[in-house]
Amino acid sequence: MENYTLDKVQLSECVIIKSIECEKELADRIINLGLVKNSVVKPLFKSPFGDPTAFLVKNTIVALRNKDCKNIIVSPISDNMEE
Repeated sequence: MENYTLDKVQLSECVIIKSIECEKELADRIINLGLVKNSVVKPLFKSPFGDPTAFLVKNTIVALRNKDCKNIIVSPISDNMEE
């Protein structure tokens, strides 16, 4: 399967971050939250209106807005096991 953005990940689907593609300021903020290349990320739940979404990253729950998730490229864990 191809890479896609974090906003497309289904709840409870584990993925691995491949890259963060945005301005340096936003990328630094995302990285400071623990979302770095090769980290495993799992969406846990969405707010009642669907934005933001809570993600489990390195035993921490982080909330991200969909507009920020569109800058994070991920791939399914099953694809990474085959590499």
